[in-house]
Amino acid sequence: MTDQEYMRRAIELAKRGEGWTSPNPLVGAVIVKNDRIIGEGYHARYGEYHAERNALRACLEPAEGADLYVTLEPCCHYGKQPPCVEAIVQAGIKRVFVGSDDPNPLVAGKGIQYLRERGIAVETHVLKEECDQLNPVFFHFIRRKAPYVVMKYAMTLDGKIAAYTGASKWVTGEEARAYVQQERHRYRGIMVGVGTVLADDPMLNCRMPGGRNPVRIICDTHLRTPLTSRIVRTAKEISTILAVCETDRARYQPYEEAGCRILTLPQTDGHVDLKLLMKKLGEEQIDSILLEGGGTLNWAAFKSGIVREVHTYVAPKLFGGAEAKTPVEGQGVADPAEAVHLKIKEIRHLGEDLLIESEVQDVYGNC
Repeated sequence: MTDQEYMRRAIELAKRGEGWTSPNPLVGAVIVKNDRIIGEGYHARYGEYHAERNALRACLEPAEGADLYVTLEPCCHYGKQPPCVEAIVQAGIKRVFVGSDDPNPLVAGKGIQYLRERGIAVETHVLKEECDQLNPVFFHFIRRKAPYVVMKYAMTLDGKIAAYTGASKWVTGEEARAYVQQERHRYRGIMVGVGTVLADDPMLNCRMPGGRNPVRIICDTHLRTPLTSRIVRTAKEISTILAVCETDRARYQPYEEAGCRILTLPQTDGHVDLKLLMKKLGEEQIDSILLEGGGTLNWAAFKSGIVREVHTYVAPKLFGGAEAKTPVEGQGVADPAEAVHLKIKEIRHLGEDLLIESEVQDVYGNC
């Protein structure tokens, strides 16, 4: 096998940690000796061993003189675990092949320097682009200290997210809806507006077998979430945050008694200040959010500049209806030149439906 093939194996391993490592990155590692893989590992859960240590622990024979392939620069600082560079040196690894650079100021080249100073040969940027694709969330969060926001919506080919009556079950088929559950597992938080709660009374949980529930975040300017809603009634089982502008703290008590946490924020353009909300959520180590809002919240999110990706599920159906809801509403742009520009990353088939994954290139109102 080639260096690239070993690194691709490390990438495959890294993906097994999806949904569990937040706010840490996804990392995979492979140890090779005499052209044989003798150990593999990945970062499985936040607070547990990192990929390099797991690979060393899994070795079928001593790793002395072996090569290590790792998708992200090894750490050189003490956190929940001791530095991986120390374990690499102690094991007698001869060469290290690294995929991505670690932008964490506590690492940022220091891990590679540590290894080289101790006589270990290090080759960097092996399949860098593919390794970088593992961790857009981590790279964004470590630099911005704010969640990586992915806007998700399902629509018909004529751009409707519901019929004119408001009925929206279901726009897409079973395969697409199952994939949404994987996304709820992958991202640390899920955010909607109070309008969605009032219209649909959703649970916003992860229904994937063995999945992890995201933290539920409700943007509710005037605290209108019903105490009888499923969100409130299950707040002691699933972490729930109500982001409000309501200043009458006496109204908080029944929500807090039900298990909800309330974040009080200033208003911007008549709604919760979304930029400040992202800062507050980042301080709580929520590194990513799946935004499943309606058209009003989606427009506010674009206008505030918080959206990094858009995941559009498209069903081969037509709903029609001049009053039927669309994915992004609000005032909109005055001219096509002011549009939010997206770069399509991937298009995949999910049964009869399509999923279009796009990166936001620039954001209206956030130039």
